[in-house]
Amino acid sequence: MSGVLLALASGAALLVAGIEPAAVLVTVVLWLGSLWLAAPEPEITLSRPDAGEVSRDAVRDAIEPLGTPLLVLEGTRIVTANGAARAALGSHVLGQDARIALRHPDAMRLLDMEDDASITISGFTGARSLWQLTRRRIDEQQWLIELADRTAEADVSRAHTDFVANASHELRTPLAAIIGYAETLGDENAPADAETARRFLGIIEREAKRMLSLVEDLMTLSHVEAEKHDRPSESLDLGQLAARVVGEVSTLRGKERVVLEQAAPDAEVLGDPTQLEQLLRNLIDNALKYGAPDQPVTVSVAAPQGRGGPVLSVADRGPGIAPDHLPHLTRRFYRTDPGRSRASGGTGLGLAIVKHIVERHRAQLDIASTLGEGTTLSVAFPAVATDAA
Repeated sequence: MSGVLLALASGAALLVAGIEPAAVLVTVVLWLGSLWLAAPEPEITLSRPDAGEVSRDAVRDAIEPLGTPLLVLEGTRIVTANGAARAALGSHVLGQDARIALRHPDAMRLLDMEDDASITISGFTGARSLWQLTRRRIDEQQWLIELADRTAEADVSRAHTDFVANASHELRTPLAAIIGYAETLGDENAPADAETARRFLGIIEREAKRMLSLVEDLMTLSHVEAEKHDRPSESLDLGQLAARVVGEVSTLRGKERVVLEQAAPDAEVLGDPTQLEQLLRNLIDNALKYGAPDQPVTVSVAAPQGRGGPVLSVADRGPGIAPDHLPHLTRRFYRTDPGRSRASGGTGLGLAIVKHIVERHRAQLDIASTLGEGTTLSVAFPAVATDAA
């Protein structure tokens, strides 16, 4: 305003000085035009009926640090996208038409739905992704889209469903056998010879033990999972533990082929002795089941190398495992040969238990196998000194 008054005052002074009115008029118009061009551009605002007006910059600054992906739209154009939204959808979405940026048909349908509408979209950012999009109005022209990633929740739910289904199936099979043979023995019209009865009772006992083994493994897995975030603090000698377990296993009938190949002295780790014994027994049991029956199973504890800790290894000389099976071996109930596994009494949970024990001890599990030569499972523990630091 002061600039306008100054321009008018200067024009009046020029007239008093005898300057031609036309020249004075041109001068004043040019002066006022320069003031208009130099005026700052008014800030664009997002108005909210309940809280007055909020600037677009203020909205951007407010939503930028939030972990939930958020988009602000004017009409159908994306005018603001916080960091989480740019990471999920790409930085190119800023300034784009939302129908192009979101692409998915269900997401475009959300643009025409009522306020506070929500829609769940499968495959929004990837084949297995699951997202929930919610539309919230800011004012007549602007509104907000909240994108919530539900993929992890869906994966957990799917894993729980698969686990219950697999556990039910594994329990149903021996239970059905027990019921079937028990009913046969109880049938007054069934053959009553002692040999048949003994055979049926043997099957019932075998299936009952199989079911008991599965229940015990399920309980062990549940217990290990519950403690996986509690890092062990007890110091123990891994070589001494391996020597004791191998000695106990070797005294059992038919287990003489388990050999302690190496037990490095002072192989100290921070660990839960009960769980580490369970880990070693599971690895040995697997090697005995799937290795060649006439070849030894070797156990070794190698001394720490560099900054790492000791390495526990269990190797068999068997048929080996095909490469496509290796990434899935620690999944619950996964079997490379279901028929052979069940015949040998396997529950399909041994390596799943091993994986969770390894994770609790902050160690690393490695599975190396060569077809026709055998399989080696190694657990590399962190150094005690590093952990203490």
